[in-house]
Amino acid sequence: MQQRGKSIYGDAPPEDQQRINTFSKLNTRLRAIEENIQELKQEKEALDDISMELELADEDEPVMYRIGEAFIHMPHPRAVKRLERDLVALNAELEKQTSNAEECEKQMKELKVILYAKFGRAINLDE
Repeated sequence: MQQRGKSIYGDAPPEDQQRINTFSKLNTRLRAIEENIQELKQEKEALDDISMELELADEDEPVMYRIGEAFIHMPHPRAVKRLERDLVALNAELEKQTSNAEECEKQMKELKVILYAKFGRAINLDE
C-alpha cells in the first residue's frame, strides 16, 4: 500500500512523475501508430498489385472492386479512377501517421534526456 505523501516512483517529485507518465503514454501511442502504419503499408502494397492487374485487364469487361466489405461490378475506367483516388487517400494517411510517429519519437527523446539526466540508471525507458 502506498504511504501518504509517497509516490509509486519513490522520491520522484510530481513534475518527474508527470514526465514518466507522459513518456509512457507517448510510448503506447507510438506502438499503436506503428501498427497502423504497417497495416497501411500492407494495404498500399495490395492496391499497387491491383493497379498492375487493372493495367492488364480487358477495358471492355467490368471489374470487381472492393468497397468496404463488399465487392461491386464497375466499369474498368471507373475502377482505375477509384483506385487512383484510394491510393492518394492512403498515401495521405500514411504521411499523416508517419508524421505523428516522428512527433511522438521527438517528444520521447526529449523526455528521455531529462529523465536519464535526473535518474540515471535508476530508470529504464528502453524497451
